[in-house]
Amino acid sequence: MSYENKDEDQKFALIVLGGIITAVVVGVLALCTWVGVGSSDSANAQKSETAAVATSAGATTAAAVGAATIAADEAKVVVENGVVKFYFASGKSDLAKGANEALAEVVKGVKTGQKAVISGFHDSTGNLASNQELAKKRAISVRDTLIALGVPADSIELKKPENAKGTGDNAEARRVEVVLAK
Repeated sequence: MSYENKDEDQKFALIVLGGIITAVVVGVLALCTWVGVGSSDSANAQKSETAAVATSAGATTAAAVGAATIAADEAKVVVENGVVKFYFASGKSDLAKGANEALAEVVKGVKTGQKAVISGFHDSTGNLASNQELAKKRAISVRDTLIALGVPADSIELKKPENAKGTGDNAEARRVEVVLAK
């Protein structure tokens, strides 16, 4: 009888250990998908699936964030009147949290035959040439995120605005806008 209890205890411990290992592996895979680590094909497929799962609640949250004021040196993403606006910290090209959710409607629009048009703006502080290069780097970051979400590169247009110097204060001027076009 004593040996049977030990066997059952060992089986139970192995099942619990297997469950923990499975949970850790799933967690790491989910984190890699969210952060973008891994082979480009599998990461792109996983990110595409993540974008497809985005609900209207995510779009509603992004729209609600659009009403918020942009902090002086903080990365944010907002959706206003169908335009996805990425605001960047000074000197940085890192996308704000919520980028994938904010781009979900753009991904859907491209699937219906529309084109994603990305324009980068910069503030008026510092060196003009450096600002223009940074605005381009920011636009490319947004493009790369769209591609990772499953948007074909030929459905994305990088467009230099006629006046790349953004309007508003410096925090509002450091932005990339994404719109859908026919």
